[in-house]
Amino acid sequence: MTPRFDAVGLVVTDMAASVAFYRRLGFPFPPGAEHEPHAEAEPPGGIRLLLDTEDAVRSFHPAWRPPAGGGPRTSLALRCAGPDEVDAVYEELVGAGSHGELKPWDAFWGQRYAVLHDPDGNAVDLFAALDPA
Repeated sequence: MTPRFDAVGLVVTDMAASVAFYRRLGFPFPPGAEHEPHAEAEPPGGIRLLLDTEDAVRSFHPAWRPPAGGGPRTSLALRCAGPDEVDAVYEELVGAGSHGELKPWDAFWGQRYAVLHDPDGNAVDLFAALDPA
């Protein structure tokens, strides 16, 4: 038996803010998810995004505490259709109040690349292959 990659789980402080953020990125959370202690979205591609409030995690793991140090808890990488989409998505989310960590730039490894943070400080990387010159 070999386990297969199925989901990414994030522990969130404010479910409503997190669901709103990830919905803006195209994650199809069901109506009412922002009011639940656990929410799941399965975008095309088959990898689910699971969100759990800190209280939900403590309900089965009472000793759980957020990571120390205040840095990002994890990172999600989202492939965009092209360089223009990296810029547009970054601007939309920053314009809606999200923290922009790294403005879009043409990375030396051949991608348009940017980083923003979700409401809990998790890094969300946006990337797309640069058009060949």
